[in-house]
Amino acid sequence: MNRERRLAQAFVVLADTYAAEFDPLHLFHRLVHTCQDLLDVDEAGVMIADARGSLKTMATTDEDEVFAELLRLQNGHGPCVDCYRTVEPVSVPDMATEYEHWPKLATAMLEAGYESLQVVPMRLHDRPLGALTLLRRRPGHLAEDDVHLAQALADSAALALMHWSIEPADVEDVITRVQGVIAAKATLEIAKGMVAQYAEATIGEAARLLSAYASRQQVRLTETAHALVTRNVTPAAIVDAQS
Repeated sequence: MNRERRLAQAFVVLADTYAAEFDPLHLFHRLVHTCQDLLDVDEAGVMIADARGSLKTMATTDEDEVFAELLRLQNGHGPCVDCYRTVEPVSVPDMATEYEHWPKLATAMLEAGYESLQVVPMRLHDRPLGALTLLRRRPGHLAEDDVHLAQALADSAALALMHWSIEPADVEDVITRVQGVIAAKATLEIAKGMVAQYAEATIGEAARLLSAYASRQQVRLTETAHALVTRNVTPAAIVDAQS
């Protein structure tokens, strides 16, 4: 499938919120993996603001702890926060020049092998929801066409949240829904930890086990996580389902 067809398919998938099995966490998952697939980037992550304006990670293309830490280091300051506050894209073409500006982030990024990043806002009618971060293992600006495409994909995902119900929604309704998604993500992180501890696996491996179980059972990932945390499903059931 050529890039144009993949791009068209990506927008259709991001807009498909009326399916009975629609899960908003999957929407963010689709967004970051679409960016990784279609843009000149190595990894991607989405952060959404909670009620206090603190950015929370919703989805990443890399589930390992090292990558998650790169996003957490930006909570309070960093290019993601700048993008969220200004509702404008932020480009960092050479992280090696940013030690004075963001010492912890620059050190962590370069140690992890990432040399540049691009951030575009997640927004709804100019109302900021969060930020989409795109990381690259080489220096340089992301091509302008890719920046515009990343913004279009982020905007499409934000609009999907508005239409994620048969009930009419305004911007404030979406903000409320997003807070519910943040809570669901927190539950998912607890579930990942439970599976990781039981299976003596990494968080990334635990995430894959949970996703595979939810897919096999044909239930939402958020439902699987909630069932695990409330002890209606055991970690053993998640792990044993792969054998």
